[in-house]
Amino acid sequence: MRLAIPHGLSISIHMSIWGVSMTFRKVQRTGGGTFFVCLPKNWAMRAGLNKSSVVALSETADGRLVLNPRYNVEREPQVAVIRPSPLLDREIMGKYLLGYDTIRIEATDRMSSEDRQRIKESSRRLIGLETVEEDYSKIILHCLLEPAAFPPDKALQREHSIASGMHRDAVTALIEGDSHLAKNVVSRDIEVNRFYFLLVRVLRTIIQNSGLSEKLGILPIDCLDYRLTASLVEAIGDQSVRLAEAAVEMKGAQTAKDLSQLLLRLHKIAFDTHENALKAMFARDIGLAEALRNNRKTVEDLVNEIEASVHKNYSSIAPQMLAAATAIRQIYGHGVDIADLVMPKTP
Repeated sequence: MRLAIPHGLSISIHMSIWGVSMTFRKVQRTGGGTFFVCLPKNWAMRAGLNKSSVVALSETADGRLVLNPRYNVEREPQVAVIRPSPLLDREIMGKYLLGYDTIRIEATDRMSSEDRQRIKESSRRLIGLETVEEDYSKIILHCLLEPAAFPPDKALQREHSIASGMHRDAVTALIEGDSHLAKNVVSRDIEVNRFYFLLVRVLRTIIQNSGLSEKLGILPIDCLDYRLTASLVEAIGDQSVRLAEAAVEMKGAQTAKDLSQLLLRLHKIAFDTHENALKAMFARDIGLAEALRNNRKTVEDLVNEIEASVHKNYSSIAPQMLAAATAIRQIYGHGVDIADLVMPKTP
């Protein structure tokens, strides 16, 4: 669509594109060379502007100019009030992910000990959420973590570091028959989830706050890739738990040498894939990301070889070994999916 704007000093065309209301104004220029655009009257009145008002202008990374009439006004803390219910855990998590600063859980009468325990367990699963006040009928939780203090790349790197260690240790536990190490891997999954939830909270805050987006150097469109990558990293943690559970079921039995070698070869490909996929994402290295897809056939051949060896020589541990091979193959797939999200650097 071509929009023709005729000459004149007071041109205002209002229209809706894809459901977004837009007003078009023609840029004017004074005799001294200064460019100016008139502000919509209704908007200026809602913002409380008058002849002497000062507004802040800032340029975004993609060249847009953002006008802020409330640049010197501190953001009002966002407070959510919820009542104890069977969905209390989900409600607390939902408010946390939506970026609420304070979550007040208020009962109509005395709060039960069961609800108090559920609230405390929920807060332990969410980074930065602490109890700041408590009495017989209410508990107030406050998020002490500022989004700017934990940029998305740092949260994602930390989440991946934990999931990566889980993957490595789960394979070690399976091969060496180390049940203690396997149980330790399972217990670490909660930390992966904590950083995943933190990242979702930060990303949602960035999308709603252009100033924070600029401060952290993260465009709103990048938030989708961060969210998808974080979800895939969380899935790597889940598959590592399945590996560890298979090791626990082995009850201390070590894996035979020939089968261990096959598992280690499969593990190395999967491990290197998600490690390099994350490196490629942060470096926007298309070449490295593309190379990670080349091992699909090798992975499938190794899985088939493991399955054949298990059915022929190790039928007593077939369920655990087959589950392990499938989990490692899934981890490789998640690494490739991360690589698929790598975009080239913008000029």
